Amino acid sequence: MRIGELAGLTGLSTRAIRHYHHRGLLPEPERRPNGYREYGLRDVVALARIRRLTELGLSLDEVRDALADGHGHDLREMLAALDDDLARQEAAIRARRARLATMLDQADLRDDTTISPELAGLLAELPTTTGPIGALERELFTLLDMAPGSEQVVATLRAHVTDPATIARGQDLARQLEDLADAAVDDPRIAPLAATVAESIPAGLVTSEVDLGHPFSTAVLEALTPAQAEVFRQAMRQVRA
Repeated sequence: MRIGELAGLTGLSTRAIRHYHHRGLLPEPERRPNGYREYGLRDVVALARIRRLTELGLSLDEVRDALADGHGHDLREMLAALDDDLARQEAAIRARRARLATMLDQADLRDDTTISPELAGLLAELPTTTGPIGALERELFTLLDMAPGSEQVVATLRAHVTDPATIARGQDLARQLEDLADAAVDDPRIAPLAATVAESIPAGLVTSEVDLGHPFSTAVLEALTPAQAEVFRQAMRQVRA
């Protein structure tokens, strides 16, 4: 049997069969005097098993190891591990579908609808702050889902959002920042406002490892006017000190 005939019987391409030879999954058969490979029934059976195992989700390296173990012990372990992995994927898919169902049930889908339920709950509790600073604040909150340790940040913020004094202070800080929109970077209001911002940041929310040169920090500062950005630079330096 030539390689083309073998490919037709097993539903594999001749390229795949040659690749299995190269990877050590299928032994090289005897060759005819003319140099062509001569395949037999044993090769058909081996390829059928390789195909079944790869369709189950085993990698070629795992298939090779399984075929090398004549007692099937390694194969049992591999299949059990694969089943565990599929169970985790299945649970993750169910959770994603449940989240999608919740979103699709909403009458009004907004840009921030796709954020995590935890962050969505925090945004729902935050007071509405108008103006560019308020809009920027909510945009930054939606980026928390992509940040490492976002769960801790959300939990820390949630512990403060229901405090009336904290809410009033945050709204006052937003108004003062708005007043600096057209100010110069040496405006005398910057230093005292930076000190107030630093004092208002919950403990543990900003650590000494915060890098003002990080791309995220740079993007935030570039979204502000020069004077507003200077407020946050000074505030972060004070928190890190």
